[in-house]
Amino acid sequence: MQEKNISRLNLEQCQKCSLCNTVCPMMAVNPAYPGPKRSGPDGERYRLKDPVFYDEALKYCLNCKRCEVACPSDVKIADMISEARLSYGHMSRPLRDWTLANTDLVGSLASPLSGIVNPVLGSRPVKYLMDKVIGVDERRRFPSYSKQTFEKWFRSEALEKQVSYKKQVSFFHGCYINYNYPQLGKDLVSLMNACGYGVRLLEKEKCCGVALIANGLGKQAASQARTNMSSIRKALDGKSEAVLGASSTCMFTMRDEYPHVLGVGNDGVRDSLMLAVAFIARKVEEGSVKLAFRQDYHRKMAYHTACHMQKLGWSVYSIKLLRMIPGLELEVLDQECCGIAGTFGFKKENYDYSQAIGSKLFSSIAKSGAGEVVTECETCKWQIEMSAGVKVLNPVSVLVEALDMEKTKELNSNG
Repeated sequence: MQEKNISRLNLEQCQKCSLCNTVCPMMAVNPAYPGPKRSGPDGERYRLKDPVFYDEALKYCLNCKRCEVACPSDVKIADMISEARLSYGHMSRPLRDWTLANTDLVGSLASPLSGIVNPVLGSRPVKYLMDKVIGVDERRRFPSYSKQTFEKWFRSEALEKQVSYKKQVSFFHGCYINYNYPQLGKDLVSLMNACGYGVRLLEKEKCCGVALIANGLGKQAASQARTNMSSIRKALDGKSEAVLGASSTCMFTMRDEYPHVLGVGNDGVRDSLMLAVAFIARKVEEGSVKLAFRQDYHRKMAYHTACHMQKLGWSVYSIKLLRMIPGLELEVLDQECCGIAGTFGFKKENYDYSQAIGSKLFSSIAKSGAGEVVTECETCKWQIEMSAGVKVLNPVSVLVEALDMEKTKELNSNG
């Protein structure tokens, strides 16, 4: 019996200090949410005895990981909550939740018909119907779909050029870059080429699975995780030095959620899963990559540390690279959750909570006077652009704009 009361997520290390509650953005706006302490370690003790103690209010958890960052005892609080939701929770609206979670399938269907899909999804009648029928809030805007996916562009325009580079990395592009924003993927390829690295795609790639986890589709998420890990291991066994991404959430999910929540191991490869900005910053530090910047680049930007970026501890790399740009005036905002939490903020019943949580961030952006915001999270980008009215860029794209690409290529051509 005792074995059933031992958690692999450091349950026994909880000191009941309640620091997790003080940083939880949901507790501050929603009295119905019990908070991370009660939902996590306190609730887990009861759930281990009998699942009847599961509380449906756990659906309000954003999985932002701020509680885990604050915890002095390394208790995997948010992981406990995610596991409980996957084991005992129920979809509130199955059609909506399934559709929002299956980004690969929806993207593969929408992209070829983007000329029709984009205006239809943006039309008032369709938004109204989606609000009333399936519960997607009509005040939300879906990201536009690209007619040409990133993978198609890469294979037709970039693949042949990559073999000429001695040093190689693999690229986990994710569903957002592939279907919605191929330009970010193109920027990453250009950046890595300028730094002296060829880029490869994985043999087979699925969505990282974070939306599936959030919407209760744990088995499907685990299946996709196994596919991704198999491809990642093959890439690293080949010529790739690392597997890079541009999305903080994708990288975080594969590094931490796979083993902790889905039970899919990443032993031996976790440290090779990195954001491109972190990889480049480390190479610059050790002197193996050199960067040359334009002298005519002048911008004022604010940097937003996405919640999963904070959990990864990698914002320091992005900030360091951005501060190397001579003409960039950069203000680093206080870390605040934007509130959208992937698909969470698209759901009608969550919209007001989402906006209330993000209000501090929106205010900070306005006070900064910056014309643009930089962040590594695509859903933070959507939320900030929808709610604060400013353009949001990934650090990869900022670097591509600010670098003297030809001079940078020359500096790294002998690597």
